[in-house]
Amino acid sequence: MPSKKSWALDQAPLNFDVPGLMAGVDEAGRGPLAGPVVAAAVILDDLHPIAGLNDSKKLSAKRREKLFDEIKAKALCFSIAEATVQEIDEINILQATMLAMKRAVEGLRLKPVKVLVDGNRLPAIDIRAEAIVQGDALVPAISAASILAKVHRDRLCEQMHAQYPQYGFDQHKGYGTAVHLAALQAHGPAECHRLTFAPVARSVR
Repeated sequence: MPSKKSWALDQAPLNFDVPGLMAGVDEAGRGPLAGPVVAAAVILDDLHPIAGLNDSKKLSAKRREKLFDEIKAKALCFSIAEATVQEIDEINILQATMLAMKRAVEGLRLKPVKVLVDGNRLPAIDIRAEAIVQGDALVPAISAASILAKVHRDRLCEQMHAQYPQYGFDQHKGYGTAVHLAALQAHGPAECHRLTFAPVARSVR
């Protein structure tokens, strides 16, 4: 039989936030034409605050790199996960993003009591969760997750550039810039391209 205390906790209304670990979750790479979509989950340590956390898009690359190392060093735990190009093409980018987020949460060494997710959709997880629009600018744990996901994906793009230098992944990070679209027309898609994305599909010979 559960104790009265645990019974009360189990029966608590959904809008009641029990004390405990909170995880922030965000993704990087929904829009690009190539490469995986990446998600990160972070549980910060209140005893070791990190100054300067913000939406990764509002930070310089150099600042993101510095915070990436600091988050990994100071967070209670973190997890970075991906959904592959093949998964994106099979189940669509939205579902692949949710899959990457689910993998990131499930990869945490510690289980949070609640997950705060940037945006307006939630992955299918067995933990209470809340979607927060613009959460990457409002919630430090989500900001930290956005930085981990962004830096990790940018590093993947550097690897893609080393393998396929003709596309310029080191510069545009897979987004559909004029340079990238011209390279697609000249060379056709590589294995790292998302074939279901219209600009890529149009370049298939």
